[in-house]
Amino acid sequence: MGTRALTFVYSSYKQKNGKIKYSPIINLYRQYDGYPSGHGVELADFLGQFNIVNGLNSSQTGRIANGMGCLAAQLVSHFKGSDAGQFYLHSTDAKDCGQDYEYHIYQNKEGELCVRVMDRGCNMFGLTMSDKNESLFDGPILRFEEYCKDEA
Repeated sequence: MGTRALTFVYSSYKQKNGKIKYSPIINLYRQYDGYPSGHGVELADFLGQFNIVNGLNSSQTGRIANGMGCLAAQLVSHFKGSDAGQFYLHSTDAKDCGQDYEYHIYQNKEGELCVRVMDRGCNMFGLTMSDKNESLFDGPILRFEEYCKDEA
């Protein structure tokens, strides 16, 4: 049996009351190797390359994403490639996919790229073997890289 994971990417905007509203763009399901020392390390390596910008210009260098929607598209392309299986897109409101772990990618109010890792236990399609919903990590990408590599 594989260690399943869901990876959500969120866009955000500031509401009139000043609070930030987060909306999921994608829900990427991974069939196996979803634990932090597997998928987490691969995700940290991928995300650590990016600068998130708002608008493109010719003076930008390095790996960039023009907002979170652009990052989400690049993430799917990177992990899925052209092979069948292993990675699937699910509805953003699908919360019970048998996942052991969840990765939530967002920008904080300072614009830093952040990841929250949740341990969901072994959640077999409604037949919950564990009621875990424990936050293992929540912070900026550089600290996420350290966390995942410490788990390996």
